[in-house]
Amino acid sequence: MSELKPWLKLIRARPQRLFIGAVLMLAALLSGLGLLALSGWFITETALVGILLAAGLPATINLYVPGGGIRFFAVSRTVSRYVERLYNHDTVLRLLTDIRVALFRKLSSAGRVQRRELTGAQWLSRLTSDVDALDTLYLRLIAPAALAAFVTLLVAMLSAVLFDIRIAAGICLILLAAFVLATLATYLRTVTIAFRQSDQQESLRTAVIEHLEGFAELTAAGRTGKHGAWLLRQAHRSSSEQVKADSRIGWHQAGSNLLINLSAVFALWAGFSLFRSEMISGPVLVLLPIALLGLAEVYSMLPDAFGKLGATQASAARLNRDCRNPDAIPEAEVTPGLPANSALIVQNLTVKYPDHAPLFTQFSLQVNTGERVGILGRSGSGKSSLADVFAGLLSPSSGFCTSLSCVYLTQKTVLFEDTLRANLLLGNPGASDAQLWRILELVDLAERFRTESNQLDTWLGSAGSRLSGGEARRVALARVLLSPEPLVILDEPFTGVDAATRERITRQIDAWLEGKTVISLAHGPDALPGTDRVIHLAI
Repeated sequence: MSELKPWLKLIRARPQRLFIGAVLMLAALLSGLGLLALSGWFITETALVGILLAAGLPATINLYVPGGGIRFFAVSRTVSRYVERLYNHDTVLRLLTDIRVALFRKLSSAGRVQRRELTGAQWLSRLTSDVDALDTLYLRLIAPAALAAFVTLLVAMLSAVLFDIRIAAGICLILLAAFVLATLATYLRTVTIAFRQSDQQESLRTAVIEHLEGFAELTAAGRTGKHGAWLLRQAHRSSSEQVKADSRIGWHQAGSNLLINLSAVFALWAGFSLFRSEMISGPVLVLLPIALLGLAEVYSMLPDAFGKLGATQASAARLNRDCRNPDAIPEAEVTPGLPANSALIVQNLTVKYPDHAPLFTQFSLQVNTGERVGILGRSGSGKSSLADVFAGLLSPSSGFCTSLSCVYLTQKTVLFEDTLRANLLLGNPGASDAQLWRILELVDLAERFRTESNQLDTWLGSAGSRLSGGEARRVALARVLLSPEPLVILDEPFTGVDAATRERITRQIDAWLEGKTVISLAHGPDALPGTDRVIHLAI
């Protein structure tokens, strides 16, 4: 269960909502039990009075109080169930938000090498199915199990009041066996299968996505049919595991329901002797067994929830494993602070990826405040890795790097499926429209978007699909230039931009960057903005 601890901590961060949700679930459950029990009592009482009257004996019955109680429970059950569903589903959505925010924070702090170990299809699985397995943990498992235990205790107390302690103890033992069978026993019988099946489904889901992404290549290689057949075999294997798990869950559910029915039969049998000795009335004798039968409503949810707990643990384990930060600098290693008038200091830096030779060894660099440094190197020389270290996205194997707060234009252009305004405001959420137009002028895009009907609210499409490669790159550059951070790192800032436009932008942004420290990386000197000095990297 240790895999669930960080996610359970997130769930416990909203105790008030969890308590209110549990109270609403309890109200709906108690209303259902009350409706069943009172209806059974009322029907029995009416039947007995009718028999007495038919026999010519005097008998009376109050129709209004129990009738009003039945109507009350019927209405309260409907209302509380509706409010409970509405409130708890809103709670689940809030918990989902908390989980995703925490997950993205973990991902942002994880090492870049760590993130590269997974494919895009695997990350998609993490962000969808694995998160979905966690967000209903409260609604499917924690709350129903707690309510089942609480209501079982209430029914046991009710049996002690209406019948006697010995009968209550017998009922309590039977219900305890039903609870253990529906929860702990189900979990122990299915945890291995559910854990294994979750991993199989994750692998199958990844393989299907990769099959679709690589369909053209598979077709060209004539492997479409064979790969499809392999996917079907994996799907059949996963389905077989699912059948095995569902079968065990079904047997445990049947067993728990059998024990609940047995408790009702036991209550009726044991209470009959009390009825014959006139210690309880006939309607009271019927009331408790019917109330016990009502427990099946909450008990029926438990086996399925605990049967899938192993899969939830597997999802949590994957998220915990893939969001760890193995590249973090050990606590014992102290990184010195920046001296005055320095923006970045790198000392004895070694950058190395697993199973590869080091990109850099004993690399040192000091950049002063306000200085503009260019770094040139061919493809594969390690420019982007060096920029990642400067920006704090990649921890060095040895040595240290410390810098001012920075903004970083990565080599890959990243735009979101949103408006131009929304993409730009990521760099500076407080920027005014005048600032946005000014920065667009600097990157030579103002006229391009003034001709659009929506101007700043122009929709850029998926990953900026409505823009050319050079236009998308300039939007990303504009977003970085908007940032107030004192250190600007630009990795290949003019990718896809023609020479004439690049020269204009270089001249126009020179004044805008006045006072800031700029580190730019490129393949050649013509792809760099203005620099004070240039460093050449050699392979």
